[in-house]
Amino acid sequence: MSATFHAQANNQLPDIGTAGVAALPIEQEVRYGNAFMRFARAGLPIIDDPVLSEYIDDLGQRLLTNADGVRFPFTFFLINDSSINAAAFLGGRVKVHTGLFLYADSESELASVLAHEITHVTQRHIARYMEAQASSSAMTLAGLVGSIALAVINPTAGIAALQTTLGLSMQSAINYTRDNEYEADRIGMKTLYDAGFDPMGMANFFQKLAAEYRYASKPPEMLLTHPLPETRISEARARASSYGQRTLPPSLDFWLAKVRIQVRYGTESPQALLSYFDNRLQKGDYPLKDAAIYGKALALLQLKRTDEADKLMQELTARHPEDLFMLDGMTDIDLAKGRNAQAIARLERFRTRMPDNEVVVVNLGNAYLEGGNYKKSIAILDPYAREHEENSLAWSLLSDAYRKSGRMTDLHMARAETLSLRGDYQAAIDELVVARGTTSDKLTLARIEARITQLERAKKDLDSLKG
Repeated sequence: MSATFHAQANNQLPDIGTAGVAALPIEQEVRYGNAFMRFARAGLPIIDDPVLSEYIDDLGQRLLTNADGVRFPFTFFLINDSSINAAAFLGGRVKVHTGLFLYADSESELASVLAHEITHVTQRHIARYMEAQASSSAMTLAGLVGSIALAVINPTAGIAALQTTLGLSMQSAINYTRDNEYEADRIGMKTLYDAGFDPMGMANFFQKLAAEYRYASKPPEMLLTHPLPETRISEARARASSYGQRTLPPSLDFWLAKVRIQVRYGTESPQALLSYFDNRLQKGDYPLKDAAIYGKALALLQLKRTDEADKLMQELTARHPEDLFMLDGMTDIDLAKGRNAQAIARLERFRTRMPDNEVVVVNLGNAYLEGGNYKKSIAILDPYAREHEENSLAWSLLSDAYRKSGRMTDLHMARAETLSLRGDYQAAIDELVVARGTTSDKLTLARIEARITQLERAKKDLDSLKG
């Protein structure tokens, strides 16, 4: 085991990224990360919500700007899962459960988990793991990656399968994970602090998690994949104290994101949530009043009490005119009330300043689509989807616009992209074969043939991971 794993005995940070390179070159790691996302889209309830995606990506990028050893772009994606968990995979792919949002009480707590996961990637912990196992396992590298991908997607089943497949003892797996966790804590806290967050966020989160689940018969997934002995908690507390606590005001967007998850993706009924936010507003004890008002507006919108939701959202927008949560909320209300032109005008104003913003572009493309202007919708969504190839919502809306405008060749090509994002490459290739039969345009045919070749190669890669 690498000596850098034992660096927690002192405060010196280890050399970044010196291990794991022999087992897995960076280019190959990125390819496996891409394949992993296909597994994830096929097997996990990924949330395609532009506002939440924008928020979690902005938070992640803020941390990455202050992290060492970042070798490729990261992808942060949300899973509709009430369990408290987050996990990193090869190629900078980081999944975040909605339960983590609901459990965190500050943006620093949430950011501390992301900083920890970012460090797992930058320190190449999975690559190191494979390096340690490659010589003692009969599995191919691809098979090993596939087993680890399963462990990330389904920790309970995946870890057991990994131990069985590799013949690992439970103690050796725990020891390896523990070493990684200490390293991710230490370097992650530095990243957290350098990004301007409160380093006590990590210590506070650990303390809460340990206290709540100390005697639980079924601990959360996070404690299965991230063992939390008392020494980790005490070291995090001591390290945070050495950095110094930061007193930060509550983050509006963090609380708006938390409320949005609670209303849109939680299990409580809209009526129960309306009562909850009304009660908190009457008591005046919600951390940010405007976040509670936003939650009330979303609950009212779900109950189809659109006029009441409209009034609240108009007031919020007046106070926070540049906030994307408000822009998205007003767009939903405008479309619900048939005010397409008003929604489009507002979004177009934002697009002049934010031409590549997902919230703006996807909402605008959808507003034109809802208003029956398919040509304009396509003109907005097509270049965006091609530039952001993994945005399944953009591809889905674009497919709808092509279908409604009768552009069948383009429809089948867009459907192929949506299917490929879920790793259903054969169905994607079938769509392209259908598309090929609907056109005689030589340039389009050449594009289709080139894409079929790419998808066949991707299918081979994915099949190698499945074993």
